[in-house]
Amino acid sequence: MTKVVLNFKTYAEATGKAALKLSRICEEANEKYDVEMVVVPQTADIRLISENVSIPVYAQHVDGVGFGGYTGHVTAASIKAAGASGTLINHSERRLKLAEIEASISACRSEGLSTIVCTNNIATTKAAAALKPDYVAVEPPELIGSGIPVSKADPGVVTGSVEAVKRIEPEVGVLCGAGISRGEDLKAALDLGSVGVLLASGIIKAKDQKKALEDLLSGIQR
Repeated sequence: MTKVVLNFKTYAEATGKAALKLSRICEEANEKYDVEMVVVPQTADIRLISENVSIPVYAQHVDGVGFGGYTGHVTAASIKAAGASGTLINHSERRLKLAEIEASISACRSEGLSTIVCTNNIATTKAAAALKPDYVAVEPPELIGSGIPVSKADPGVVTGSVEAVKRIEPEVGVLCGAGISRGEDLKAALDLGSVGVLLASGIIKAKDQKKALEDLLSGIQR
């Protein structure tokens, strides 16, 4: 089943009550289309959303630390307790070193949380896949928020990443990110071998979020 992960970032249109409203739109889409919708709100909104929708809720970041003196860090145990079932790691807006990525994945694995490691090219995709997250999401940072989908601007980074992951760790799924906002973008990403997409502003900043999401998913009816 196609995985559609919607990152709320820190947009006003996806914060607090607005985040819950958007999550309910995603929940409706999950029931209508042949997709697995995942919402990725800010940490403070995880509990509100997880208690009011049935679709998976992921965190935007997890640190590879446990209990103790780690003021300001986000632990895997805390997001799980708040109702999250997974997390993004190493988004281009929250970059980590390789050792930190590995520690985050390990912390999440110990709590039974799913992981999506964001990468920006084939080389980093290879390194990430070797750490055995559940997914890698390929997002050239220059295309994030540009409205230009990576599946069109740089399809080779998607196909190359898919091929590399299959060689290194075939159980890891590849998601396509950056600039995804329309149904043709989603179709192109799937045609290139990805199992889904990671998206944000194309839906969240739309005047009609529900219509924008339905336009994206229109080609994959149940």
